[in-house]
Amino acid sequence: MTVSQHGMDSELALKTFDRDSPANARMRVDTGIATNSFYGLNGEAEHFIVVQVPQSLGFREQVALLYARYARARKSLGLAADTAVFRRVFVSDVLNQAALIRESGFAGDAADGPVALSIVQQPPLPGAKVALLAHHIESRGPFEKRRLSKHHLLVTKSGVRHLWSTGLCAGADNQPVSAATQTRGVFRDLIGVLTHEGGRLSDNCVRTWIYLKDVDVFYQAMVDTRRELFVEYGLNKDTHWIASTGIEGACAHQCDLVAMDAYSVLDLAPAQMSYLKDLSRLCSTGDYSVTFERGTRVAYADRCHHFISGTASIDRAGRVVHPGDVLGQLKHALGNVQALLQAGSASFSDMMYLIVYLRDPTDFAAVQDFLAHRHPDLPAIVVQGAVCRPQWLVEVEGVAVTPNDQPALPAF
Repeated sequence: MTVSQHGMDSELALKTFDRDSPANARMRVDTGIATNSFYGLNGEAEHFIVVQVPQSLGFREQVALLYARYARARKSLGLAADTAVFRRVFVSDVLNQAALIRESGFAGDAADGPVALSIVQQPPLPGAKVALLAHHIESRGPFEKRRLSKHHLLVTKSGVRHLWSTGLCAGADNQPVSAATQTRGVFRDLIGVLTHEGGRLSDNCVRTWIYLKDVDVFYQAMVDTRRELFVEYGLNKDTHWIASTGIEGACAHQCDLVAMDAYSVLDLAPAQMSYLKDLSRLCSTGDYSVTFERGTRVAYADRCHHFISGTASIDRAGRVVHPGDVLGQLKHALGNVQALLQAGSASFSDMMYLIVYLRDPTDFAAVQDFLAHRHPDLPAIVVQGAVCRPQWLVEVEGVAVTPNDQPALPAF
């Protein structure tokens, strides 16, 4: 069951609902807050929270308001502080803003327990300095969060371990290092932790987000290095790759060209992970020598997660569709997302949130107007982030959650 809340031009107004009811319920919250929730058959819930703030305030005021709105969203959902597992904060100037974000409470406090925190420079549009995407999990059984290191958080629920890895980077403040070397380094970091926990990159890594300081210049070096590394670790066209977004973005180190977040699931049963394709609409990424899955589906006893990779306006021959037309590209990209979801027995209405990356920030008004009319109840963040081909004006990604009834599979 999904429950949507969306920011309205009104004060906080709530409707009560029965968490164990199969019916959908809708609520309204303050302007700048949008949430989506999924409730499993046993009432255990996942919540996705998007928070945005007006651009008229200074940075410190925006951060304070962002945290206050986030607190109101958690209160409206009845969430305990320690249900937070992941937060991504989008900022406009990471070198000058990351320190305050880390000090603001988004990194977690005594009540929250440890939280995986991603801070990425992708300026929120239409012009704010900061925005938030957060993921919370409510569990009726044992639930543990344990920090393995600064960049890796292990969440154990129902006997299954979920590894959130954030801010993987070279940490290069003074000495430039090549994009190829940095790509190899961030993957080696992830592989080392997976190996220590008894996992493998090929078997357990579900999703990556790769940020490049100048995607037009450094994307190819990342792609070539990733391909070589994947072959080394048993990932190729005859096995599978990993769902991913490779997009312009930056971490808080002056000379870092490549940074990465990743989500992995240890203790997966063999039949749990499958890959989303629709070759009638999108070609294999291998057709143009890029190694990522367009989408990955992870099935549990009562639900399925569908991780949609960064998806642009591409056709089954690998060509850019609607060059120069941002709305035409957005519509086609969303159609591609719908096709991928259908391949996994899901639909666009199952999307929990959407991230929209725009090359040109002046396209924001048209894109926002389209989303407000076509998908008014879907939490969405629009940020400035150039896509890997200059001709692509927009890219989208997100996560869908659907009910499942396979009691033989592990519980989420």
